[in-house]
Amino acid sequence: MDKYATLNEPQREAVMCTEGPLLLLAGAGSGKTRVLTHRIAYLIEEKHVLPWKIMAITFTNKAAKEMRERVERLIGAGGQDVWVSTFHSSCVRILRRYIDEIDYDRNFSIYDTDDAKKLIREIMKEYNIDPKYFKESMILSEISSAKNQLIGPKAFQKQADGDMRKEIISRVYIEYQKRLLKNNALDFDDLLCKTVDLFEQRPKVLEYYHNLFQYIMVDEYQDTNGVQFRLVKLLADKHKNLCVVGDDDQSIYRFRGADIRNILDFESVYKNAKVIRLEQNYRSTKNILGAANEVIRNNRKRKVKKLWTDNHEGERIHHVQVNSEVEEAQFITDTIVRGIEDEGHEYYHYAILYRTNAQSRLLEEGLVRAGIPYRLVGGVSFYQRKEIKDIIAYLKVLNNSTDEVAAKRIINVPKRGIGATTVERIQEYVNISGQSFMEGVNDIESIPNISRGKKNVAEFAMMMHDLKAFADRGALKRLMDELLERTGYIESLKADDALKAEERSENIGELVSKLYAYVEDREAAGEEPSLNEFLEDVALVADIDQLEDDDNKVILMTLHSAKGLEFPVVFMAGMEDGLFPSFMSMNSGLIEDIEEERRLCYVGITRAQDKLYMTSSRSRMLYGNTNYNPVSRFVSEIPAELLESNSVSGQSDIQENEPMNLIEERARRKTAFKQKPYSTVTASAIPAPEGVVLDYAAGDLVKHPKYGIGQVKLIEAGGADYQVTVNFPSHGKKKLIASFAGLKKI
Repeated sequence: MDKYATLNEPQREAVMCTEGPLLLLAGAGSGKTRVLTHRIAYLIEEKHVLPWKIMAITFTNKAAKEMRERVERLIGAGGQDVWVSTFHSSCVRILRRYIDEIDYDRNFSIYDTDDAKKLIREIMKEYNIDPKYFKESMILSEISSAKNQLIGPKAFQKQADGDMRKEIISRVYIEYQKRLLKNNALDFDDLLCKTVDLFEQRPKVLEYYHNLFQYIMVDEYQDTNGVQFRLVKLLADKHKNLCVVGDDDQSIYRFRGADIRNILDFESVYKNAKVIRLEQNYRSTKNILGAANEVIRNNRKRKVKKLWTDNHEGERIHHVQVNSEVEEAQFITDTIVRGIEDEGHEYYHYAILYRTNAQSRLLEEGLVRAGIPYRLVGGVSFYQRKEIKDIIAYLKVLNNSTDEVAAKRIINVPKRGIGATTVERIQEYVNISGQSFMEGVNDIESIPNISRGKKNVAEFAMMMHDLKAFADRGALKRLMDELLERTGYIESLKADDALKAEERSENIGELVSKLYAYVEDREAAGEEPSLNEFLEDVALVADIDQLEDDDNKVILMTLHSAKGLEFPVVFMAGMEDGLFPSFMSMNSGLIEDIEEERRLCYVGITRAQDKLYMTSSRSRMLYGNTNYNPVSRFVSEIPAELLESNSVSGQSDIQENEPMNLIEERARRKTAFKQKPYSTVTASAIPAPEGVVLDYAAGDLVKHPKYGIGQVKLIEAGGADYQVTVNFPSHGKKKLIASFAGLKKI
């Protein structure tokens, strides 16, 4: 029992309360993962429950991995048999085994948002729906919201009840689901919906999982939506040994369909449920927790709880008001420089959080000017890059030949002389014959009105047939090597854009490395590698899962992205009414909207371990408009004794009682940038290029199409052109040819 002795009393009670429904209200930083992992260990070691009889569901791969590793450290090898995974991964695992019971094939494809939008776009074109009035993203969002509440296409159509807008969306929804079925594909929402359908339509399948899972635990229960609520209830109906862990004060995903009522009404749904509150915080200082408690207590719809800690008092919350968003960025970068130089901090100790992505630009520019490396969370993720999606589309077709979206993506990538007209002819043919798109490709000789492209289509079909042989026998390494060689994809990158070819080739190399590592891991475990499984792994990776713990960079992200993370020093930028809380929430007239914004503020505050800075600007330009907004009401909800307010004047950046070394450093940097420390073109024996004029000089900030924002360090004459050396905080120093670089001065 030694391992349980370190738990506090409520934690220990939660670990040992194993039978019946349990609601664990776990405040921010209260050690909920520790409780869950110890609870699993207790079930196995003290209650003698078989590991595979326990299911633990999380929301991110990162959380699932951490939980799995902690369980293994606690109990050893037996921890590997506990079912620990995300909602989506759990559903994929179930569907791979039983989806053929509801008219799908087990080799189904998983469509991401981009794939789904392409399918919606095709349907809109066929139905003559004007994209000016109906954006595919809006239609997809409506469909997703319906699925989150288990509202199918026919039910959605019935609800339209004469509403022309909803009638049009329902027509698209109905056709969208038909196309997904034809393509043997599921979107992310379907992974959950089809699992619920499977359980409700096939009681024997549900009975199998009832017998399999005797104990079920769900993390972040406040973030569950309607379909997730239904899924959990179906799984837990037999044994009722359901433990849900969450914090209603951190429910911030209503825009994604999360329903706070799932946690607020838990005791009504599950009679005789026990409720345990974890209120001791191990993360933050007393002052930070005091501020968080005082802000969130203004919400009405919440379960009463109050975080406390044995940690030290700490500094008061720093609220700084500046004149403009430029000064805001300057203050933040100055504070980071001081922390690095004088306080021994590392870059990764700092996080800059903001309400909207639009705020990041000036913050990025400020970091670049100060030479501070940073990581922007929420940009184009690795798996959304064109070259990666192209190669994955090949793998998808080889795994699931009915995937029409993937097949159309690659039929002429790289270019092989198959034009849009040929693709349309194939589509018309399969629409009449009822075949899949790839069946039409393989039957190209039977399709009329195709002449010039027929030979090219036949060669494409033969190549895919040859590659399929490697996929079918599980030779995934050889498959990838042959795919790249037979398609000539990397050579085509060089022909299309030599400047970007190197980076894109490196990205493909990273994908190849991932596949090789996957194969080697499976073989080391004595298991057969599976293309299905590899594609699942790729499809279910979230952006936040790729945030490396050992990456020594300042983190920039939205407040929504920050949940679940913690940092020694946090900046909450843009603390103004109209920005945070947003105008939309302030003007909606709904108390739920302001309360969700307040919960988002609470999440931001509780990310901070030691120091918290809140910054407000008297004027701010967003989306081309200058706004003059008062300080956020959330700042005013923090008691004066917990708050230290400063105002930075536009006439002088120097604050009262500011350390002299920071004043001198700021003055030095300002002078350096005004005087441009480098000449526009360095002296060189090579003559300056004729007819080449640059609109930027050394020291300027520029933006590159791929590398983002950087600072010009050196410009050298190179005969016919200039060679420009630019330092990009996210990619390091790059030497670029001016005429091809596409650099734009900021």
